[in-house]
Amino acid sequence: MLRQLKLTLNISRWIFMPWQRHASASSSQVPPFLAPISDDVIVDYEDPDYLPLPEYPVRPNEPLETRKQRLLYQSRKRGMLENDLLLSTFAAKYLKDFSAEQTAIYDQLINGVSNDWDIYYWATEVKPTPEEYNTEIMKLLKEHVKNAERVTRFRQPDLT
Repeated sequence: MLRQLKLTLNISRWIFMPWQRHASASSSQVPPFLAPISDDVIVDYEDPDYLPLPEYPVRPNEPLETRKQRLLYQSRKRGMLENDLLLSTFAAKYLKDFSAEQTAIYDQLINGVSNDWDIYYWATEVKPTPEEYNTEIMKLLKEHVKNAERVTRFRQPDLT
């Protein structure tokens, strides 16, 4: 928060107070707000235990094809682009061949986790996967993320 405030103030000064810029500054000088910040660190806090998490509704009588269509849609609309790309390409490639049991495991994976960043960190192996989610589907997703075929994934696959 403090870093953002400092950055905003620097940008404001640069734009709205040009007389404070050095007269001898060359045109190639980098504005101070664009200078690299040496203390950039990714901070990932653990979720507190006291937060009530909503239960995902179980759909025991949902037909398999309906479930696969729902999961295909949910894989495309995650709320963060990284998971949209990873999960939509994964679902397009593998979901049609999943059995009912594998489909249920995939459903639990993408809908049972309350934080999409967890799925992303597990799939990219930044964080260890908890035992309950370390399934054959997660292993398949990790292999998909490694992209051994070097497929370009700039956009989601077309719906067919």
